[in-house]
This record gives sequence, structure tokens and C-alpha cells, in this order.
Amino acid sequence: MLVNGRMVTEAVDLLRYVPKRAAEPLSKTIKSAAANLIAQEGSTKIKAEDLRVISIIIDGGPILRRFRAVGMGRAYRIRKRTCHMAVRVSDEGRSEKRLDKEKEGRTRKSKSTKSPAGGEKE
Repeated sequence: MLVNGRMVTEAVDLLRYVPKRAAEPLSKTIKSAAANLIAQEGSTKIKAEDLRVISIIIDGGPILRRFRAVGMGRAYRIRKRTCHMAVRVSDEGRSEKRLDKEKEGRTRKSKSTKSPAGGEKE
């Protein structure tokens, strides 16, 4: 898909210029999913810049049926289709990279050893 796997800010910016009618509701849903995750986890743990769109699922919803009057007493059925959108947002990719960098920093610091003369040796 167009925004699947992208960063949330990048996905919203990309959808702003897509000339499709569904781009605006999808953009709003992505923003809402990101805001919900930040509200649940807390803004101190998760930053908005680190969020990534994991998956987007769009299924058919209920169909609203309307009738349009036509000639000779007949009526044509108008079907107004709706859909269900589900967006999963996560910060797993960034947090794993952050943890790897922290582990590298710890291993580099722990590699320093002392020589028998008492001075540090790197």
C-alpha cells in the first residue's frame, strides 16, 4: 500500500497530496491512531516522530439504502457504501534501534580494562 510501513508524519504528508477522496479520512484515522497510542503509553515514553504505520485494514461496512424516484411511478435503489478502517501504529522499529545503540554504548564502555600497572588500557 502507499503508506504502509512509513513513518506517521511522512504518511500524513503523502496523503495530503493524493487526489483520492479516501485520502482525507485515512489521514484522519492515522492521526487518531497515533494520538491514541501516545495517550495510552504516555508522551514521555513515546515520541510522535518515532511512530510507524504497521498495517492498514479496510473492510466493507453497512450499506445505506436510499430510493430515487424515476418516471412511471418507479424507484431506483441508491446504495451508499461505507467502510471500516483499522490502522495499527507502533514505535517498535525505532525503539529497537535505540536499544541497539544503547547496548553498543554499554559494551564500548565496558571494554576498557585495567593494566597491571594500575593505569587504564583501552
